[in-house]
Amino acid sequence: MKKVYVTRPIPEPGISLLKEAGYEVEINTEDRVLTADELKSKIVGADAILSLLTDKITPEVLESAGNNLKIVANYAVGFDNIDLEAAATKNVAVTNTPGVLTEAVAEHSLALIMAVARKIVEADKYVRDGKYKQWEPGLLVGEEMFGKTIGIVGMGRIGSYLAKICAAGLEMKVLYQDMMRNDLMEGEFGIQKVELDQLVRESDIISVHTPLTDETKHLIDEEEFAAMKPNAIFINTSRGPVVSEAALINALKSGKIAGAGIDVFEFEPEISLELMSVPNLVMTPHIASATTKARQSMSEIAAKNIIAVLSGEPALNQVVKK
Repeated sequence: MKKVYVTRPIPEPGISLLKEAGYEVEINTEDRVLTADELKSKIVGADAILSLLTDKITPEVLESAGNNLKIVANYAVGFDNIDLEAAATKNVAVTNTPGVLTEAVAEHSLALIMAVARKIVEADKYVRDGKYKQWEPGLLVGEEMFGKTIGIVGMGRIGSYLAKICAAGLEMKVLYQDMMRNDLMEGEFGIQKVELDQLVRESDIISVHTPLTDETKHLIDEEEFAAMKPNAIFINTSRGPVVSEAALINALKSGKIAGAGIDVFEFEPEISLELMSVPNLVMTPHIASATTKARQSMSEIAAKNIIAVLSGEPALNQVVKK
């Protein structure tokens, strides 16, 4: 019987699919991130690993699994936690879960934009602290998003869906930066492809949706924040290290930008005390894809990738190092 090791509990649909396929499914029921040594001992003899983005799948981890290992199915869109070169050397397929969380992450990005622009978190605390006594014309005045310019860094599925929401729903001008031109979105919604330096200069909101690679680490740094408008709102729901946390802290503390909303952190799950204390920052704990539909669909697609590969078929969503 083929063995599948699941590194953390995930929604049931995927687990049921794996069991129905006749696999022995072992799950880390402690619901915590395993240490490297624990992970290496647990996956010995596994034919498949269903990993989370919190699991570091290093060459040593892959080696410990033995020769049976055929696939690492990552329960995430990103795959920067997996050594793709080492996996390729061992002929181990690596898959992700694209497409099924597009709307969820784009919606969360919009929620962060609105929370920062309309001072939602600050207003909630104001009411709970008993400070609300009467309507006041100058109380917690924010900014409207209608007609503003949003710059989207990374025009993949999530970036494209956010662009659609902003262009069609809020009549916003959309600038985007990406290696590839998106002719469909340009034609349908009139969005404009620009270089990063122009995007950060001209946008009222900058939202990051690029994967983490060697090339995108600290893509947004001191230079980019310095070029932003003083009223700019910065959003990151991609990966923490795409943004220099030190540069973000400096930009907020110095008033170079008006505010920020982030769902990811450079040293996740560690969050610096300095970041916790900066003004005009809304933070969420990496929950952009945390909707019932998205998380269940992620579970299913990870399982289907495993079933395909262990059945001798091509993976549905294989990723390779570019």
